Amino acid sequence: MTVAELEQGIPSPGTRGSGTADSDPLRRPGDLARTFQLVVATLWLLDGVLQIQPLMFTPGPRGLSGMLRRAAGGNPGWIAHTITWNASLVDHHPVLANTAFALIEFLIGFGIVWARTRKAALALSILWSLGVWWFGEGLGALFSGNATPFGGGPGGALFYAVIAVLLWPSARSDGPFVAAQTLGVRTAKIIWVVVWAILAVLSVVGASRSPQMLSDLVNDLNTGEPGWLAHIDRFGSALFLNDGTALAILLSAVCLVVAVGVFLTPHLTRATIVLAVVVFGLIWVVAQDVGGVLAGGATDPNAAPLVILFALIYWPVTSTATS
Repeated sequence: MTVAELEQGIPSPGTRGSGTADSDPLRRPGDLARTFQLVVATLWLLDGVLQIQPLMFTPGPRGLSGMLRRAAGGNPGWIAHTITWNASLVDHHPVLANTAFALIEFLIGFGIVWARTRKAALALSILWSLGVWWFGEGLGALFSGNATPFGGGPGGALFYAVIAVLLWPSARSDGPFVAAQTLGVRTAKIIWVVVWAILAVLSVVGASRSPQMLSDLVNDLNTGEPGWLAHIDRFGSALFLNDGTALAILLSAVCLVVAVGVFLTPHLTRATIVLAVVVFGLIWVVAQDVGGVLAGGATDPNAAPLVILFALIYWPVTSTATS
């Protein structure tokens, strides 16, 4: 290896292709962490673009303030009051408020891309996500009993915050998976289990237990979608009719299997992550209508893509895992 290669961090020809995690740039957690950060940045930029739709600048129940007011439904009185108070402020100044919201999301997205502002942008994303989760998503409908993962519970904004913590820049570039770089293996695994356990519980509580839950959910979202997606909705609604309870139990079981997957061998862990990606990919298309992005009026792509991203951050990149 030459001096120039040492200074640039470029391996010499003799060290390339050795098959180890260190010599394969696609298997280095540090490189994967950067890739995931860029994915998060892209999602924030998408949210910013969705925020500047003409509908969002419209006052009244058909605009952003109306969407915010609907998030108050089912929450305890004092929580609902804070949400409606925020909605009133937005309703009185829709252009100013929505412009500020969009600028914040663009700022987060571009800030994550630039190395010098990455930490500040991730910190802002955590604060902003929690605010959106409270005022924009009504705490993910946890108190209304409608926080089923089929519909996006416990809220996509909450996953933004969790993912930002897991992808916080770290001096470490090793570990069995990307999420372990900042928090360590043990803490990262605890977060994994807690998240999937919450999803498992939310799958079978409240409205999730209704036999017609999933069919009603698909019907409610079937507005303004392109023809091919509306066809999927009609097919799904008929297929899921009266089977909501069974599918809720099945989803809960899948979440529990995925929860323990992080403690298995790397090959089995990868299999459970693939299972999670496939299941929530189907949920995103069939139950969440790709977040309503194609129908207009959506402010984000819903929670399923973020659940998938969260799962991929735990993809094993080494042949052995430590506890």
